[in-house]
Amino acid sequence: MALGAQQPMQSAMPSPMKFFEAVNGYQQTAALKTAIDLDIFSAISDGAATPEAIAEKSNASARGVRMLCDFLTIHGFLTKHNEHYALTPDSAMFLTRRSQAFLGGALTFLLNPKAREGFHRLTEAVRKGGTVTDDQAVTPDDPMWLSFAESMMPMMVPIAQTAAGLIPLPNDRESKVLDIAASHGIFGISVAKRHPRAHAVGLDGKAVVEFAKQNAQRFGVADRYSTIAGDAFKVDYGRDYDAILLPNILHHFDVPMCERMLARCREALRPGGHVAIIEFVPNDDRVSPPGSAAFALIMLALTPAGDAYTLREYQQMLADTGFATPTAYPLPPSEHLMVLSQRR
Repeated sequence: MALGAQQPMQSAMPSPMKFFEAVNGYQQTAALKTAIDLDIFSAISDGAATPEAIAEKSNASARGVRMLCDFLTIHGFLTKHNEHYALTPDSAMFLTRRSQAFLGGALTFLLNPKAREGFHRLTEAVRKGGTVTDDQAVTPDDPMWLSFAESMMPMMVPIAQTAAGLIPLPNDRESKVLDIAASHGIFGISVAKRHPRAHAVGLDGKAVVEFAKQNAQRFGVADRYSTIAGDAFKVDYGRDYDAILLPNILHHFDVPMCERMLARCREALRPGGHVAIIEFVPNDDRVSPPGSAAFALIMLALTPAGDAYTLREYQQMLADTGFATPTAYPLPPSEHLMVLSQRR
């Protein structure tokens, strides 16, 4: 080789690290759950920084706290300097109990036995092409949905507020909006907050809509909020809605069932009314963006026929059920999109 010629680039050596990260992923889950159970993040927020100080507030051993906090630092939940721990901006926002965006309560839903069973039996689900667990969780009165409503609302508030600003409603008259699978009710409530002449109707299971009513009271729109209890495929929606919201519901079903629901929505809308689908929507490659694309595996593990549908697939469903070509809007800070389409 001539003097000064560049050496050819060496390709990266194969590494087993991704294998070990995946196999040991349960350790991060356990560590995070333990930190929330012991209120480690809140203790640090209150000024405790050393293992001893955190342990005193958390009713734990200093040795155990030191090892746990080191692990949380390694994985980006804490920072450490001179044996003192501090919160990251994300941990301060989402993992301290006094934050309005606290997500610790979501553990009850995300780690529920039904969900864990679905992933413990994922091999069987892949062979079958759908969940092998009891699929009754998709019924509106399953107690799991009240847990979902109570625990996931803090994360949904900013998304719902952004969505509410994109819903086209008339300014010259009273309007009516139906929120299907209303859960905590925050999507319909946010529309009512944004549009003073709008009345929101939340549809979900009986226990869940009672929780939504409480939230309507809390957000000051109880006089413009009512509910329908029951199965969204069976109950009467009513008529003459200006908009119908479908937040995080269509992913539970196959395309024929999605189109059946969209057809019911069309019948309940005024001419020119809009349907707003709020979902994780992967790109056509089905591997990006990561959060939306990975959601499909959750549907495989936990539902008989659900999926994370692409925008192209929603376009076809809407066209098949009498809606115009939709427009997709991002709903930060999440990866959710709102797919908005007008009744033809």
